[in-house]
Order: sequence, then structure tokens, then C-alpha cells
Amino acid sequence: MAESDWDTVTVLRKKGPTSAQAKSRQAVAAAQRRGEEVETTKKWAAGQNKQHVVTKNTAKLDRETEELHHERVTLEVGKVIQQGRQSKGMTQKDLATKINEKPQIIADYESGKAIPNNQVLGKIERALGLKLRGKDIGKPLEATLKTK
Repeated sequence: MAESDWDTVTVLRKKGPTSAQAKSRQAVAAAQRRGEEVETTKKWAAGQNKQHVVTKNTAKLDRETEELHHERVTLEVGKVIQQGRQSKGMTQKDLATKINEKPQIIADYESGKAIPNNQVLGKIERALGLKLRGKDIGKPLEATLKTK
């Protein structure tokens, strides 16, 4: 018992690879050569703050043909949005901030380039107080709600 020193501790252990080293191509290749089980996954759109997820068919739709294309917002809806926004004295940026969207989305809807999203259209309808969907496009939102 006289040989035991309670104040010093000796730990013998080999450090494993750091996370950066374990993720390198060389480390993965070496582990595969040793016959170890290696799981690799490719993260899609990792580290990006995207509110509206883009589907994998985007490339196909970019090369639109007559039989494969998305419907766009009509110019009538775009004009109603623009006139309603201007009548309230709002800029595109003001409207976008009010509905928690990017200003580019408002620009796309006004120019007729946007693919209609019911969530976004609903937010714009409530912000402007105008109907943008259905047969009463451009009429006040309150009047259409009371008739139902």
C-alpha cells in the first residue's frame, strides 16, 4: 500500500480520430479497406435556411414544355395585388414584411411569374383585404365572407 500515490492518476488510452478526420475521404476509404461498416449519407440542402422547399422536379419544370408545366398566377390577380397594395400606400417590401415573405415573392405574384401557393395567397388576401382566389377576384374580402 505504501507504493500507491493517491494524488497522481495515469490514464492510458489512444485518442480516436476527430470528427473532421473521421469524415475525410481518406478515413472512409481506410475504414472500408479494414472491412469496417461505414455509413455515408448525402445531405440535401443542408445548412440552408429555406422556407419554401424546392422539389427535385425543379430542373424538369425549368425546361417546361406544353404538356409539363405549372400553372402561374394570372395577370388579373397580379394587377389586383398591385392596385390593392398601392391603394394602401404600401411598397412591395412593406407588404412582404407584413406577411412574413420575401419581397421577391410579391414581385413574382404581381408580374404573374409565381406558381400559386394558397398559403401565400391567403396571407396577401388578409393583408390587403381583397379576394384573390375564386370567382370574386378583386372584391373586398369582408363582403365575400358575410355572404356565406
